[in-house]
Amino acid sequence: MDSLTQIVLGAAVGEAVLGKRVGNRAALYGAIAGTIPDLDVFVKPFVDTVTALEWHRGITHSILFSVFMAPAFGWLVSRWEKSASWRQWAWLFFWGFLTHPLLDAHTTWGTQLFWPFDLRLAYKNIFVIDPLYTLPFLIFLILALWRKRADPKRRRLNNIGLWVSSLYLLLTLGLKGFTFLKFESALAEQGINYTEIETKPAPLQTVLWTANVDAGDHFLIADYSLFDSQPITFYKHPKKHELISEIKSHPKLQRMIKLTNGWFAISEKEGVLYFNDLRFGVLSADPKSQDYVFAFKMEQKGDALIFTENEKKPGDAKQLMSELWTRIKGN
Repeated sequence: MDSLTQIVLGAAVGEAVLGKRVGNRAALYGAIAGTIPDLDVFVKPFVDTVTALEWHRGITHSILFSVFMAPAFGWLVSRWEKSASWRQWAWLFFWGFLTHPLLDAHTTWGTQLFWPFDLRLAYKNIFVIDPLYTLPFLIFLILALWRKRADPKRRRLNNIGLWVSSLYLLLTLGLKGFTFLKFESALAEQGINYTEIETKPAPLQTVLWTANVDAGDHFLIADYSLFDSQPITFYKHPKKHELISEIKSHPKLQRMIKLTNGWFAISEKEGVLYFNDLRFGVLSADPKSQDYVFAFKMEQKGDALIFTENEKKPGDAKQLMSELWTRIKGN
């Protein structure tokens, strides 16, 4: 999830663990704990693109990190914060560290919770930024922190925020199941043969959902709003994997294929090949678009294969927001 959401979650967890004992400092250290796992992004300038993608949400998002680093941070904080023992501070950091990847597991990218085992959990039921999850959570946290630490309403308000956010996650899982059945039914009604289907919410909300469908030599992409009245339409996106037949055995390309779980398409522009990660869909509310959210230029230099991510433009987000609002209202 985005940084603000993780700060709010960490602060609420810190308040739940030690708020009654140390007051607002518990929320402060909880917010810090909720931020630390995302510091893995600082390795990006020092490694190649593929390695950075592999390391993202890796060791710092694991149970092992929570178990072994929480005592270290707890001991460190206890050196100057004498209002709680190092074990109590360690407990705060443990839950701050652990709840971060548990929440990230609900996003499309997922997280390597069981690192070093090669398993990435990705439930794909909430977008990485979702105001309906974050804002109510933030409001209840602020209301709680305005209360004195001995006030029973403080703990109650913080708990309400935790419950509301958790129930919203459960709601998104229900919506994912409902929309999955809609896509599955549409495929059956239209007589479309396929081997696999994945669904996820479109950006910033859980009313509009998208589906990726593996249909052999091509993928199908479709969307469905809870307010739709027209049948679901599936649009073809050719895989064009034959374009990489000569380099498919290259170790770096194999690593990219593994990262995407096979959900990738190849495109060619002006003689340059692009590796498109279909897990995150297209940079548009129109599933016909061939402009993918994550596209990587591939260049061969000797034995090396270099991947460079296409840069996003500020105007892309503005146009997407406008298109999304129109599409969410139904077809």
